[in-house]
Amino acid sequence: MRYAGLALAFVSSCCFAFSGPMAKYLIAAGLAPIEAVWTRMAGAGLLLVAVLALVRPRALRIPRSMMPFVGLYAIMAVAGVQALYFVAITRLPVGIALLLEFMAPVMVVAWVRVIRKVRLARAAYVGAVVAVVGLGIVVEAWQGLRLDALGLLLGLLAGACCAGYFLMNDSFSDEIDPLGLIAWGMTGAAVVLIPFARPWDIPWSAFTATASPEGGFALPVLGAYLWMVLVATVVAYILGVNAVRRLSAAVGATVASLEVIFGAVVAWALVGETLGAFQIFGGLIVIGGALLAQTATAATKPELGPEPEPVPVTP
Repeated sequence: MRYAGLALAFVSSCCFAFSGPMAKYLIAAGLAPIEAVWTRMAGAGLLLVAVLALVRPRALRIPRSMMPFVGLYAIMAVAGVQALYFVAITRLPVGIALLLEFMAPVMVVAWVRVIRKVRLARAAYVGAVVAVVGLGIVVEAWQGLRLDALGLLLGLLAGACCAGYFLMNDSFSDEIDPLGLIAWGMTGAAVVLIPFARPWDIPWSAFTATASPEGGFALPVLGAYLWMVLVATVVAYILGVNAVRRLSAAVGATVASLEVIFGAVVAWALVGETLGAFQIFGGLIVIGGALLAQTATAATKPELGPEPEPVPVTP
């Protein structure tokens, strides 16, 4: 089961890597970032709800006691991550935005130690510090933060929501079907974002056009959108949630960090974004620190009390 979970997490990270570059095509065609997020969540949510209603209606049943959990999942783990990330990539390169989002493994370490009161190996803290140092190299902090300050803040907030995504996927009970959680999470996120996205003002004619982000290849906007919904959302979320259920929040976040590499490669191939030497070097340090921290967290078990002395047996 563990190897199956690792394989699911790996493929999920590959699928998620397309979300930023595909969104760039929608934004280049005239959609605002929040509009691109809304069309993604609405399309994926409605598609999943419709398919499950036909082939697996029981998956859509959510116990009343779990409604608050599903609502929080929709707001933070889906709407929060996607909206903040999509806005961040308008101010930062995709690779940098992904690095900021994937400070989430370090945040998971902090949550496990402070909130869950689990004592961690020293390597977990070393990894967290290494990741922060790597992030400082990525943003070239010695130059006075040469990257957009608001973009950096949005990327880190996306990371906090992403940490919530992994922790919530690891904690929900068997009362909820994972497919139902994903379907209602996406649909709920679309509902929450309606006042911000104002779908009645979205330039829907943009989906009939061909767009080309600056320095990138030209693609049909509708094709980019369908790929983003089907591959980078539906398939990615289904595989990701099931991977975490087979592994843990710690291990799932570790493997998902590979999205940083895949996302940077896709962004380079499609939209012509490149990273500088410092950013590549710092990015490798961030990933290494996150892997070290998460590996230590995954290997940590709650401390047990001393073993009881054997009871003597009388002949």
